[in-house]
Amino acid sequence: MGTVSLDLFMTLDGIYQGPGGAGEDTSGGFTLGGWQAAFADAESGAAIMAGINRMDALLLGRRTYDIFAGYWPQLGNSNPIAAKFNSMDKYVVSRALEEAGWDGTTVLSSAEETAQLKDRHENIHVVGSGDLAGSLLAAGILDRLNLFLYPVTLGSGKRIFSGDGGLPAAFTLAEPPQAFPAGVLRLVYDRNGVPVTGLDAGS
Repeated sequence: MGTVSLDLFMTLDGIYQGPGGAGEDTSGGFTLGGWQAAFADAESGAAIMAGINRMDALLLGRRTYDIFAGYWPQLGNSNPIAAKFNSMDKYVVSRALEEAGWDGTTVLSSAEETAQLKDRHENIHVVGSGDLAGSLLAAGILDRLNLFLYPVTLGSGKRIFSGDGGLPAAFTLAEPPQAFPAGVLRLVYDRNGVPVTGLDAGS
């Protein structure tokens, strides 16, 4: 049985929108894209690439899919990230999209359908795609959080798990934290049941 992991670059105030560039995701009037670049170093870059190399399927929400499909195929296979993404199996969850133009992509109509991917793949990774991640968490499908935490706050932008009605979940640290020279932390958590509240903890 495979696992579904969320790979996320996020700020200290939980914002994940537009880390890679100014025009990556300007929805909602977001003007602070490209905040990740100031904290790049060889060590964190190697850790990110190692995680990408472990993937055998990429699972995306519609907005992130549109961003990726418009960018990575244009780089060709000379870029190692592009080569990996272009060649692997990809899935996009969308009720509106009928056919995907990025080679190797299958369209799924609901988050619940992604549970079946665990029978086909070992390491399924959601990248960005905050709305989808929240749906997967609520459906009990999301197994792991692979977070890169950046020492910056932006004050506005899309925040992970910010929607109402999500399923409360507890997590346990799955790997020792990694700290990188520019101040970035990598934190890996596995799903571990439901939260223990103050009343429960005292009983």
